[in-house]
Amino acid sequence: MASRPSTGLPPARWRMFFLLPAGLAMLAALNGGLLLLNLPAPVVAWADLHGILMVVGFLGTLIAMERAVALRHPLGYVAPALLGAGALVLLTPLPTRLGQLLCIEGALALCIVYLVLWHRSRDVLVLVHLLGGLHLLIATLTWLVAPVWVLVPWFIGFLVLTISAERVELARFQMPPHGTLVLVAATTALTVTLTAGFFWPDLAVRLTGTLLAVLVLWLVQHDVARAGIHGSGLRRYSSVALLAGYGWLLVAAVCWLIYGHQTSGFAYDAIVHAVMLGFALSMVMAHAPIILPAVLRRPLPYRPILWIPLGLLHIGLMLRVLTGDLLQLTVLWQIGGVITVAALLVFVATAATSALLGEPATTATQTSLTHTPDPAERTL
Repeated sequence: MASRPSTGLPPARWRMFFLLPAGLAMLAALNGGLLLLNLPAPVVAWADLHGILMVVGFLGTLIAMERAVALRHPLGYVAPALLGAGALVLLTPLPTRLGQLLCIEGALALCIVYLVLWHRSRDVLVLVHLLGGLHLLIATLTWLVAPVWVLVPWFIGFLVLTISAERVELARFQMPPHGTLVLVAATTALTVTLTAGFFWPDLAVRLTGTLLAVLVLWLVQHDVARAGIHGSGLRRYSSVALLAGYGWLLVAAVCWLIYGHQTSGFAYDAIVHAVMLGFALSMVMAHAPIILPAVLRRPLPYRPILWIPLGLLHIGLMLRVLTGDLLQLTVLWQIGGVITVAALLVFVATAATSALLGEPATTATQTSLTHTPDPAERTL
């Protein structure tokens, strides 16, 4: 195979340094999460930054890194570098405002990356990604003047729009002719209802919940994961993770419809973690065997052991959200929370072990209907 022309991108081994802050942000977020569960943690700190570190420092940096590889230009790495740096600053005694400003600049840089990608491709789906990036930018700007619970709907919008655009990109050839426009209309409507939340929060979140429920059902109807569920190996693993993630997003949507605007308490906890853990992290687990090798140029082959952290994640969420939160059973809420923390740590350990062991003999023959294109090979 002919070698690719040089693009001036950082070598694959150097890209890991852009992801290290994301990993540290995740660990700090888990530490803070244990404290919020009223349980002991290795460090008595970061509880108030738990959500920021998980969404901006961890998930935001991962998404920005994937987009930087897709851009094929060194300046694309400014976004993950800034988001990661912002998260690191938040972990130090340095002023919180400095970390906030770095996160804002990182979100803005991500939006610029999307603009360049759209100029290159003129693909409408890139505009949905851009809208998601704007949600992240609005959230980080709002963080300067408002408590974290005000940011939560915008964080949810960022994750939902980003992941929805990725999934529609894969299924566009199986969708009705105007499927992409349906997503654009739905995500635009979500942006309107989130904006209305600044003025009429209870009505806005109920409308947002309705839109999310409709969007989830539409995505499930057309996602290629429905076919993959009957397969085997990576194909089935990814499909189960994807469909389970959609299920948790539907749970959050229904909770918003039933409970309305929440700023704390069990219902708030259920909504936040159904999306941030159930939806977003299940999607991360689904895509990790494909996206991370594309970003790091190191194989992360599928092995059955990957089912363990995926199963732990959803068992923990069922205990935490469906029993602990919705039935207000504190002990089960705590047990479920600990299991989800363990799930993420086990996932990191199993993924690292799988990468170090290399490709199993059967990997080359595996195919997946849930395959995500190499970010460096996309036209977006």
